[in-house]
Amino acid sequence: MKLIFASNNKNKVAEIRAILPKEIEIFDLQDIGCEVDIPETANTIEGNAILKANYISEHFNQNCFADDTGLEVEALDGAPGVFSARYAGEHRNSADNNEKLIQELEDCSNRKARFKTVIALNLDGQQHLFTGVVEGEITLHPSGSGGFGYDPIFKPNGYSKTFAELSLAQKAGISHRGLAIAKLVEFLRNKK
Repeated sequence: MKLIFASNNKNKVAEIRAILPKEIEIFDLQDIGCEVDIPETANTIEGNAILKANYISEHFNQNCFADDTGLEVEALDGAPGVFSARYAGEHRNSADNNEKLIQELEDCSNRKARFKTVIALNLDGQQHLFTGVVEGEITLHPSGSGGFGYDPIFKPNGYSKTFAELSLAQKAGISHRGLAIAKLVEFLRNKK
């Protein structure tokens, strides 16, 4: 089975390719010649995943899936949420986002957070949504060199290490994206 993954984020693409079984071949936006930065203008994580999947379906007429992920911090009323990638500003990077979040929680004892991923699958004219959530907390300082985004400051419940300190295989087994992908794979296998 071939699917388009509506992403230009090489880290996400690599992570998803590592999780998916070999019988599911994915192509990213660069592979299909889509150079558009698909707007993420919805006010929910689900909405942004749907926007991206629908864009590919409408413009390329191919089966596809898209994901959107947000980090939701309890003490910040769910922020950064849909603004996770641009939390420190439109032209900032992951290190800036992490630094801003740590500063905002500097005097806060409640460091509970959760990562949420929603995958929108557009397959044969129908749309299906899959959600993965992992609970955890924001650390006091970044730790680890693996992963990407908020991984150096997110420690999942039951673990003494951040996502950035876990191997790709360890992270895939417990992460929000890994959980959502597992639901997607189960659905696709049952479609055969």
